[in-house]
Amino acid sequence: MSRDRDAGEALVTREDVENARDRIADVVHRTPLDTSRTFAELSGAESIGLKLENVQRTGSFKIRGAYNTMAQLSDAEREGGVIASSAGNHAQGVALAGDLLDIDTTIVVPEVTPAAKVEATRGYGADVVVEGDIYERSYEYALERAAETGETFVHPFDDEDIVAGQGTIGLELLEQYPSIDTVLVAIGGGGLISGIGTVLKAAERDIRVIGVQPEGAAHAKPSLEGSEIHELADVDTVAEGIADTRMLETTFEIAREVVDDVVSVSDREIAAAVTLLAERAKTVAESAGAAPLAAALSADLDLEGEHVGVVVSGGNVNLTEHAELTRTGLHELERYTEARLALEGWPTTVGEVVETVAAEGAELDVLERARRTSVDEPNRTPVTIGLEGSGPEHLEGVLEALSAVDGVSVVDRSLD
Repeated sequence: MSRDRDAGEALVTREDVENARDRIADVVHRTPLDTSRTFAELSGAESIGLKLENVQRTGSFKIRGAYNTMAQLSDAEREGGVIASSAGNHAQGVALAGDLLDIDTTIVVPEVTPAAKVEATRGYGADVVVEGDIYERSYEYALERAAETGETFVHPFDDEDIVAGQGTIGLELLEQYPSIDTVLVAIGGGGLISGIGTVLKAAERDIRVIGVQPEGAAHAKPSLEGSEIHELADVDTVAEGIADTRMLETTFEIAREVVDDVVSVSDREIAAAVTLLAERAKTVAESAGAAPLAAALSADLDLEGEHVGVVVSGGNVNLTEHAELTRTGLHELERYTEARLALEGWPTTVGEVVETVAAEGAELDVLERARRTSVDEPNRTPVTIGLEGSGPEHLEGVLEALSAVDGVSVVDRSLD
């Protein structure tokens, strides 16, 4: 909620964040900081510290800001209830905060919201209203309803108390990772980076704050480099958690003061980061949560010799989506390929294929009969396979070994 400020005073101060930490201390987890030698070597950094907000209550950082905001509501505001709009993490944060504070909550979600997220939000005690084909319509409806019913609208990012709550991550970073030189934070609407940046820029030494956005939702850099908010006409990214079209006044004003730079990453780079987090860090991250690691591993960002904090902001991803992301990530890392084979002596030859792949030290992810086409030999059975290996040379060696098996022909590997 906005508060009266003296002229020239920052919208959110470190003191506000420290007060927020006291307010939420008994509610949120002090999430772990996991250092990774592998990611440091891949990025050129001296060290990489993963701030694992994906293991926070509700699976993301959003409970921090939601609880800090709702804990300060007056008795009358609590009695009137709270309403919010969200397609995911903010919804669950508000719902849990409402349950803990005994405040009735209503969450407005768009029609495209996955059923699993709707059920998770209801599981925290919220009333879920499905309204609008896109998030913007849900947002508008929630504001309209709040004006009619007197419910208090809790914004997902453009609110000083929300920002202060998210900023508590910055306090934990300073305590857990005192050598930190640079922090990488995803930007959607800007609440998370505004809070973390407020804390780190108040530290006794210079710490670089870098925002990360997907290429298909890259509104922040032109906004911060210019003098006004830049709004995108539409967004196109796998990272739905940060697929906002713009910042708003509060986050824009704060971010202008505390963000040093913003970089963009591709969806394929994000998928690779999701894959590496699962494989090397044994942690499940949603695409938005993996975006900062994607930036750390990109060639566009110089982190040589630095101690780098990477905020993994959330892990709310269903298993099917995570499997698709990791397969795309393996493609991007050149560790997965697909090929079409022609087999003589089906199904006996299938055993030869399986044994050969295993002997070459690769993983056979998929093997299935393919739809016959006009170019297939009538006396051969078409098969598609998916292979996972250590790299392109390894995979090429596996395909060469398969080609040497009697009754097996590799007819097409252009599927990758």
